[in-house]
Amino acid sequence: MKSAQHGRHEGVQTLQVGEESAGQRIDNFLLSHLKGAPRSLVYRILRRGEVRVNRGRVKPDYRLSVGDQLRIPPLRLAAERVPGSPGPRLLAALRDRIIYEDANLLVLNKPSGLAVHGGSGLSFGAIEALRALRPQARYLELVHRLDRDTSGCLMVAKRRSTLRVLHELLRAGGVDKRYLTLLRGTWGPEVRQVDVALRKNVLRSGERLVNVSEEGKAALSLFHPRTIYGETATLVEVGLVTGRTHQIRVHAAHIGHPVAGDDKYGDGAFNRSMQDYGLRRLFLHAYRLELDLPSTGHLKVTAPLDDDLQAVLDALARI
Repeated sequence: MKSAQHGRHEGVQTLQVGEESAGQRIDNFLLSHLKGAPRSLVYRILRRGEVRVNRGRVKPDYRLSVGDQLRIPPLRLAAERVPGSPGPRLLAALRDRIIYEDANLLVLNKPSGLAVHGGSGLSFGAIEALRALRPQARYLELVHRLDRDTSGCLMVAKRRSTLRVLHELLRAGGVDKRYLTLLRGTWGPEVRQVDVALRKNVLRSGERLVNVSEEGKAALSLFHPRTIYGETATLVEVGLVTGRTHQIRVHAAHIGHPVAGDDKYGDGAFNRSMQDYGLRRLFLHAYRLELDLPSTGHLKVTAPLDDDLQAVLDALARI
């Protein structure tokens, strides 16, 4: 592999896993440890067995344990990119959108249009902005992700131990995540369960596209209708049993009720009609999280709809 101009060379690294990294996937550890390393390189050295844990090969989903001995091969990496800095207006806005915080966890009501992290041409995302907002914080890491155009509850761990606990809860279905979304057409009062497997594809451009496929991963969504706006649209609460990429948007489109403002899986005519009611974005909002944490006990956090989405509902209520 040729070195990039002004790049740097990393010799063989031998590391011992400490308490703070225990429970983390090896691929995620390498992505954060090898600054400037592209994802493709990280997965290539894992696939080829060049990364060794306790002298053996491991798969990308291997979870580190305290005392594990890591050997990372010599690499040539591009010089670390100096990320752009979020401006003071964004930092002030994010400060006002922190809806819960304790010594272990922070929950941000993420605005639509802000990615959760930088990359793919973005200088920064929500996590980089939060680190700039809290330069004294020793540890801030995303617990999960939201699509760039989705607003609402985003959990950020303030301790490695908290991140491990939350990841275990997410895997075991111990986090009740609820979304509000506006769907095309009239939906009766019944709750609808959508149990359809989804397959993620990554296009050459890097864009992610998800489709219904028996070869995909299991995905289960529970749709609870809340308000019907004539024959035009229905406000629906969605509970996610699984957390696949674009799950709500693809499931909603699959059953004939696409999400308002969805320019990837939605209905163009419906989206244009919603613009008449003031909709200028994807109508998908992560409005509630409910879970039990050893440190805090039962926790329920709610993020109210942003003013722009509430204004759309107010306009629909007048029809």
